[in-house]
Amino acid sequence: MRELILLRHAHAEPAGTGQADLDRPLSPIGLAEAEAAGRWLKENNFRPDCVLCSPARRTRETLEAVLDITGYVEQKLEDAVYEATPGTLIGLVADRSDVERLMVVGHNPGLERLVPFLTEGTSSDGRGMPPGGVAILTFEDDVAIEPGVAKLTKFWWP
Repeated sequence: MRELILLRHAHAEPAGTGQADLDRPLSPIGLAEAEAAGRWLKENNFRPDCVLCSPARRTRETLEAVLDITGYVEQKLEDAVYEATPGTLIGLVADRSDVERLMVVGHNPGLERLVPFLTEGTSSDGRGMPPGGVAILTFEDDVAIEPGVAKLTKFWWP
């Protein structure tokens, strides 16, 4: 079984005057959420083998807090994760089919729409992915990454 860990960034500060969305940092609450996500991942033995992370500051800070707890692994900032559609995310995941346990750190609505797309084959608006939320999806080893082939095995949020 292969696993996909989807992690939505934790709560971020609102954009300041003239501040780009990409530059928004985590709030103090967000940092606590990210640390809680890291503890949950570690306690449940969900340490990723590789991480694809949006270049947004809030996703990078979420990932840093998580990896401080779980331990460092191969990471790549992936521009395409920022504002990604489910189709874009599926392409990124499929490109890393060599990874046993892949984590994607990103944003809504892409992540919350990806879960039902991969598990049910629907492109509904999803059921929500709260800040700092984690979804664990599993795939059979030899199956192509496409709509309806995954199983949602765990869902957690701070």
